Amino acid sequence: MSSTKGEIEYFDIPNFTFQNGTTLDHVRLAYLQFNKDATKTALIPTCFRGRVRSTLNFAQGALSDHRVIVVALLGNGESSSPSNTLGFPSKIEYRDCVRAQHLLLTQGLGITSIDVMVGFSMGGQCTYHWLALYPQMVKKAVIICSSARTSRHNYQFLEGPRAALENSADYVAERKEVGKLEAPLGLRAFGKAYSAWLTSVAWFEDELYRELGYQSLSEWDQATTDVNYRDWDPEDLLVMLCMWQRGDITLCNEECGGSLEVALSKITAPVLLLPCRTDQYFSWTASEKEAQLLPNGKCEIIPSVWGHVAGSGMSIRDKEWIDSKIKDFVG
Repeated sequence: MSSTKGEIEYFDIPNFTFQNGTTLDHVRLAYLQFNKDATKTALIPTCFRGRVRSTLNFAQGALSDHRVIVVALLGNGESSSPSNTLGFPSKIEYRDCVRAQHLLLTQGLGITSIDVMVGFSMGGQCTYHWLALYPQMVKKAVIICSSARTSRHNYQFLEGPRAALENSADYVAERKEVGKLEAPLGLRAFGKAYSAWLTSVAWFEDELYRELGYQSLSEWDQATTDVNYRDWDPEDLLVMLCMWQRGDITLCNEECGGSLEVALSKITAPVLLLPCRTDQYFSWTASEKEAQLLPNGKCEIIPSVWGHVAGSGMSIRDKEWIDSKIKDFVG
């Protein structure tokens, strides 16, 4: 069943069972559509801390002739999450998100084929899992600043912000009812531990925060590590972070035997990988290796000092560069 609230739409799935065995009476997916009358379909999952309204959707650019569906990952606070769903599991998988999104498309929207999927960061990892779970449904995919399996380095980096939040003086790891848990000190600590990883050394030294309208590093810091986290529930962040840490497409098919090489070799759809040369989360060298293992893979490196957020559209130059590559790829 679908319902609407403003521009954001919602799809309810009854009796949904997660990979860890937890079953909820229903889970809800939040999504936003653009160009509804277009005949071709594009699916875009949100990223870590991504909302459906803030996600770069390319609906006025490379995907202007596509029906663009931006769907919120489970755990992001818009779709079912700890903050809005009693009994929501503390550990979920990308496979949970993909199965729920598949039901949204096939049962909710009557869509049986995706012309192109576009995913940034965690959205890119979700896209990889789509390719592994429903290979016949996705015709093409664009994966931006992401990976098929979370690296050990990426996993460990995430342990920093997690520890900062969980060990803060005001964090309480217990939810007795639906509603936002308050942990302003913990959220600020999380943001601080996370902040230096967003861009690159050159970005800081060149004071590129000024391009975003901040007059000093301290102004940028205030917004990035405090203001930007005020509407986030700590448990939502942790659920998303844990899903990111466990990202691994080899889990989608037992025949892979844990081999990333085998898993990637089974993906036959054309895949365009767009890593950033200065990304501190997802290495461009890993994307190059993935492209070589994909039967129809191609890798083009974003030439930017904006690091990971080069893929989010924060820099107009990077956004235009990515849009042009997607436009050429989808044809």
